[in-house]
Amino acid sequence: MRKLLVKDAASAVRVIQQQIGRSEDARYDHRLHGVLLVAKGYDCYEVAEILGHSPTTIENWVNTYNTRGVEGLHDDSRPGRPSRISDAVKDQIDHDLRKNPRDLGYSQNLWDGKLLSHHLKERYQITLGIRQAQRLFHQLGFRQRKPRPVISRGDPVAQEAFKKTCRTGEG
Repeated sequence: MRKLLVKDAASAVRVIQQQIGRSEDARYDHRLHGVLLVAKGYDCYEVAEILGHSPTTIENWVNTYNTRGVEGLHDDSRPGRPSRISDAVKDQIDHDLRKNPRDLGYSQNLWDGKLLSHHLKERYQITLGIRQAQRLFHQLGFRQRKPRPVISRGDPVAQEAFKKTCRTGEG
């Protein structure tokens, strides 16, 4: 059988390694292949060269397999950074978000990331960026609404007649 070549091999290696890194199952299978190659007689340096890792990484996979078996090759949980906002404070924020911002002394009618970020700093002494405040909306089960644009000097009677559906479900 003749030797096969992959077109643009360097690019293919990069793409395949990115795909392996994106999936937990693929990373697990990748580790299994690494341990399998060592079990077949390859040394850690050869396996590291083939799989694109350091020999130390391959050695760690083999040691993990030897102590914990195949289950040890699964990704450990990665809980991430702990939240700066306690559950009790999240409940209070949830309660605040259910109110109209005007009821809390703000000049807006709708909550947005900028206003929530400001509110958290003023009321709870919690500093969150706008994007993190937007994420907090979603964590608490809210969605952000944007105000409908209002046509200046528009005729309200003509606008009501133009609407496709009535507000109260009539007609």
